[in-house]
Amino acid sequence: MTSFVHTDFPTEHAGLTRVLRGAGVVRQAWRRSAHGSLALAGVVAGAVVLANELVDTWTDGHLLAAWIVMWAVAFGALAIFAAPLARATKALSAAAGRWNTRRKQAAEDRRVWELALEDARVMADISRGMDSRSLPGYY
Repeated sequence: MTSFVHTDFPTEHAGLTRVLRGAGVVRQAWRRSAHGSLALAGVVAGAVVLANELVDTWTDGHLLAAWIVMWAVAFGALAIFAAPLARATKALSAAAGRWNTRRKQAAEDRRVWELALEDARVMADISRGMDSRSLPGYY
């Protein structure tokens, strides 16, 4: 009688793989200019929670009215906040991009300056560049 031993165990946890894949989907959605949709979902979720807290104090006899009010608040929030949140999100995204560009440029300028402090040739190039007589058209 022959018996086989299978030692092919997974090297990664299946649940962790699913969570990481889900996080990747969220990250891709965020990168695809879905900022406005995510912000809108957050605002609407907050409005629904607020409506639920207000409606929760009603008696059980008004349950249908409570649901109608809560969903009216949700759809009203979608209608009211969709355009302003999209504009605000685009503006914030553009501002973050400009800030990141300025930050990278400042870091590069610091690196060049540190190099210029150590290398006289780089410092000479910088000083020639700053000299107005070295510009074309000036003699």
